[in-house]
Amino acid sequence: MTIKLYCFGESGNAYKAALPLELSGLDWEPVKVDFFGGETRSPEYLQNVNEMGEAPVMVDGDVRLTQSGVIQMYVTEKTGRFGGETPEEAREVMRWCFWDNHKLSSQAGMTRFLMNFLPEAKRPEGVIPFAQGRLRAAYKTLDAHLEGREWMVGGGPTNADFSCCGYLFYPEPFGFVRSDWPQIDRWLSNIEGLDGWKHPYDLMPGSPADRA
Repeated sequence: MTIKLYCFGESGNAYKAALPLELSGLDWEPVKVDFFGGETRSPEYLQNVNEMGEAPVMVDGDVRLTQSGVIQMYVTEKTGRFGGETPEEAREVMRWCFWDNHKLSSQAGMTRFLMNFLPEAKRPEGVIPFAQGRLRAAYKTLDAHLEGREWMVGGGPTNADFSCCGYLFYPEPFGFVRSDWPQIDRWLSNIEGLDGWKHPYDLMPGSPADRA
């Protein structure tokens, strides 16, 4: 049975789920969510897809999961991949996934949305510079951790990599300049070099160009 992932190309959180699905070899297909048309706020979506009003949502037969980290865990359960090779590595993978959700992706997703998808007149004054300051601190932490490492944890790609890279391939400006962070740049190149890697706008339906 084909796994379905409700997602849209602009979502870094959806990319965190779509990328390991693609790299795992599992049979899956994307289902476009019209986020910018208000689909996730509709009564139908809230009742039938995700009561939280968010994407991604993964459906595999009778299994329905929300939150990208949980979907990553499911991929690991089904394939034995991306979760770390030892209990110690598994804990370290989760440590970095939690860090990303709190320190990196939450700030990057909000800042990118404010700067690129929200009308300028509605942007709250002072929020973007504040968030970019927090992001710089997160980039510094990530860059330092990657010094001397090919991957976030262990000797190969894990959910920690897929979580932390979630927003860093997007072209829209939000305060991340890849060339400013040499270790992050090298690590992103490693991810791009994985067999089957795709850019989020190629992996999932939907992009700003569709609405231009």
